[in-house]
Amino acid sequence: MLSNIHHSMESNLEDDVIFLVCTNPNSIEESIPKDEICISTAESSSWDLPTILSHGIVNVQSNRNRLIQHSSYFRSLICGNFSVKQAVLTADILPTLFGSMVGYHIESYHGSISILWNLEAFINILRFIYGCSLDVTPQNFILLYEGALFFGVDALLSKCKIWLSELDSSKGPLSLQIQLDDLIHIWNFGEENGNDFIPEICTGYLARHFMWAMSCNSFPNLPYGMLIACTRHPELTVDSEKHLSDALLVWLAANTELSECSSCLEDRCIDVLKQIRFKLLPLWFSAGKKRCYIFKLADESIYAILSLVKHPSTSSVIVDSGDKDLSQLRIRLTKYTKKVDISGCPQITFEILLLSLIPCSYIVDSELRKSIKQSLINLKHLNQIQYAISAGLLPILKFEAVQEVDISKCSRLHLEAAIECFCKSFPALRILRASYLSNFKMSGLRQLVKCSLLSEVDFTVDVSPVIPLQVSIISSSQNITPKIPTKFVESENYILDTISSSLSRSLLSNIAKLTLEGRTDVSDSDLRDISELCLSLCHLNLKACTSVTDAGMSILIRRCIKLQSILVCDTSFGRNSILALCCSIPDSGNSAAADFGKRQPNSVALNLQTLHMGGCKGVDDTSLLEVLSQVQTLRSLCLRETHLVDNALCSLSGSSLEMLVVDNTMVSGSALAYVVRGNPGLKCLKARGCKNLFQKESTGKGKECSSLSHSCRELYLELSKACKLEEFSIGWGFSHFFLEALGPAITSLKKIKVGLGASLSHDALTLLPKTCPFLESVVLYFQVITDCIMTNIMRSLRNLQVLVLCYCLGDISSLSFKFSMPNLRRLRLVRVTPWMTNDDLVILTRNCVNLVELSLLGCRLLNSDSQQIISHGWPGLTSIHLEDCGEVTADGVASLFDCKALEDLLLRHNGRGIQKNFILDAASKMPMLRKVSLDVCDAVEGYFNLPNYADRCSLSIVKMARCKTRKCAVEIQILGAFSRPVHEEKPVHKETLVFVWSSKNLTRTVVKERI
Repeated sequence: MLSNIHHSMESNLEDDVIFLVCTNPNSIEESIPKDEICISTAESSSWDLPTILSHGIVNVQSNRNRLIQHSSYFRSLICGNFSVKQAVLTADILPTLFGSMVGYHIESYHGSISILWNLEAFINILRFIYGCSLDVTPQNFILLYEGALFFGVDALLSKCKIWLSELDSSKGPLSLQIQLDDLIHIWNFGEENGNDFIPEICTGYLARHFMWAMSCNSFPNLPYGMLIACTRHPELTVDSEKHLSDALLVWLAANTELSECSSCLEDRCIDVLKQIRFKLLPLWFSAGKKRCYIFKLADESIYAILSLVKHPSTSSVIVDSGDKDLSQLRIRLTKYTKKVDISGCPQITFEILLLSLIPCSYIVDSELRKSIKQSLINLKHLNQIQYAISAGLLPILKFEAVQEVDISKCSRLHLEAAIECFCKSFPALRILRASYLSNFKMSGLRQLVKCSLLSEVDFTVDVSPVIPLQVSIISSSQNITPKIPTKFVESENYILDTISSSLSRSLLSNIAKLTLEGRTDVSDSDLRDISELCLSLCHLNLKACTSVTDAGMSILIRRCIKLQSILVCDTSFGRNSILALCCSIPDSGNSAAADFGKRQPNSVALNLQTLHMGGCKGVDDTSLLEVLSQVQTLRSLCLRETHLVDNALCSLSGSSLEMLVVDNTMVSGSALAYVVRGNPGLKCLKARGCKNLFQKESTGKGKECSSLSHSCRELYLELSKACKLEEFSIGWGFSHFFLEALGPAITSLKKIKVGLGASLSHDALTLLPKTCPFLESVVLYFQVITDCIMTNIMRSLRNLQVLVLCYCLGDISSLSFKFSMPNLRRLRLVRVTPWMTNDDLVILTRNCVNLVELSLLGCRLLNSDSQQIISHGWPGLTSIHLEDCGEVTADGVASLFDCKALEDLLLRHNGRGIQKNFILDAASKMPMLRKVSLDVCDAVEGYFNLPNYADRCSLSIVKMARCKTRKCAVEIQILGAFSRPVHEEKPVHKETLVFVWSSKNLTRTVVKERI
């Protein structure tokens, strides 16, 4: 065969034909049989690559002139200007990624060249030279680039460079189609071969897609140089500084053994962490890191944040800062930024926001810095609502990719002024989250029409504990918030008049989803404005908006005919609103009264997907029957604590229900089974407190038991047939028999709540982790628990995030909490651990290191040292509830102030040692604190002072319980001779004073209940 090849070579010398004898280096190293195949470049478009690559040697009949024309390597080799020695030297400089070698055997009289190279890569290069299309991919880029570079195929080299350059193009088809592993390999290739172009492109790509990269499993494999270059890149794009910090900490944790030199490793750690702008981290995040190895940096971050919070004027801080310090105050914004998340940052002010929206040149250029300093000084003397007007003196950059902004819990950021900036700087803004900012006035909603693309807005605040239908109100009064200075009023009116003028020109908002949960300052007039502005409204959340009336809500429903989701729990939602839902839309020309009681083909109810009206006592059974008979596409329904009965529930039409909440209603198991049968896609079922769930009317005792059994079997049979529950809440009548009957319905369960009236056996609770291995939340009320049960739960449920044990019986000890629960975030123990001591609390801090919410009631062996254990063990806590816990506050409150990120604090009956100014001190030392609950029994001087409006910081709700003493008679023996009754005073709850701040006023309410 070889003689035939040689003969063919000799006969074709004069025809400009040359043979390339190609061998894969791996075939030499692995002693692969050298079977041969002959192919011709004249047929390169029809080559069968899998067949070709299956041979050890490939003989390619090639056109000499084509090789000379498109390859500088072959041009030099064939024309005699490139020596073998030079070729070998080049091969040493440019080794292939897989250690390939290049061999040369030049036989001019035979017209052949021996090539030792990665066979697949070389065959593809040949196909490209001879005019075939070639796709560059992340997997073949290195092979093609290296081959093109070595063989001097400039066209292919250019194609590879263009592909790499276009990889990050937002319009290009390859964006985000590369794997992080491939990106790392390409970067390493560029670094090893001294190519600056490739590492630069890879670093830029990584910087612009950092949020994607940090979610990849191979993120810890990033080379140190690549990571540092990325974090220093001017186009580093992250949603928040928290995300960058989290990513860097993950990388450091996975790369602790990169260097044997501890000092070198420490230097690298410092270099990595220096890239974080610690002043822009959320306070809760920095506080939570005090327990990890970067605790010193966490302390520095907390100090810097609190310094900004306590400083009376941020503008003076900015003016006095140097270039480096100013850059640390700039929120990361690039032209690629899609989401801006500064939630949980009480240090953020309008000045810091403005600083982040102006060009960098104003910081680094001395002359331009003078102008920004003067502008900030001017702003210092203006009221915040005027900032938006004066800010026009500075050039505001536009970031057209930003679609979502989250400023929740930024209590010092003036929202009205910020919205003005958002409208100018983020023209594509679609989502605005501004939760827990109680200072925002509802009149500011009219500003949002300037954000023409805005479709989702969230203004949630804490739900007031005073829900009129849930508590007994003794008295209530309101104090108007401090009057606004005249200049402020004039500037505000200027802005509102401008907006009103725009509205007169029919400028409407595109808001489709509006959340106003908990806002007691929302009135009927606000609803009227919303109905006029937001004709595209599809989702409305008015939960616990207690100031709006049924009539006001009905008017809005009639106008916003596109509504698909209505959440009105704990409001005055009633018959008028149901009427508006069920009657024909205005276009039909029918009257509402005539339509009531009839199924309408074009009512709002017909297209509802979410209807939550739990706690709405104004909805009678007739209204419920009416609305439930009309909804056909409903996916989520909440009817807790309503007048729901079987007849109304069974009238529910449709088969798309995924969530059903009927807590504390009168429905029966049969009615519930009927609904479940028609909705096999049900994922969440809540039926706690339903005393009739397993009961049917009967005339005889035997029949009653039979009916009860049938009702239970019917419900759980329907659930087990097709449902895959993810959340389940149950109470009366539920037992271990029914838990077993649920079978496959609960294998994917994530949340379970077992309430009063349920009775799960020891075996059922022991097997719970095995039955429901994916549980993330376990809540048990009035169940019998043991160490065995708790040990099994703690050890087996590795995804558990919430554990609540309330009034459970049985005998558990500290052994129940000896297992590590790193994912546990919320722990509530109510009257189940009376034996808990400080030593037990220490064990708890070691095993549940990531808690953010702690609630203990009835731990009477705790004392004042417990404060330090809690604050040192869980510095990142956002909620602490301690009630009837021995002498925790007998010596006052000090160490708990170290939990700087607290948002909710309850201290009741823990010892009479709390000073009268505690509320003011807590608000000033914990800037995110919104809710405080105390008992006057613990006040040293018998009362607590309230902070004024300006000094309350983030505080929005204060609850003070008051007790009265009741004498109870007990018999005691004196000297063992006789006994006599002695009257002992025992505190008994009398009333609760509730103070709620809103954007309009301070409401003072006295209720009978202890809330």
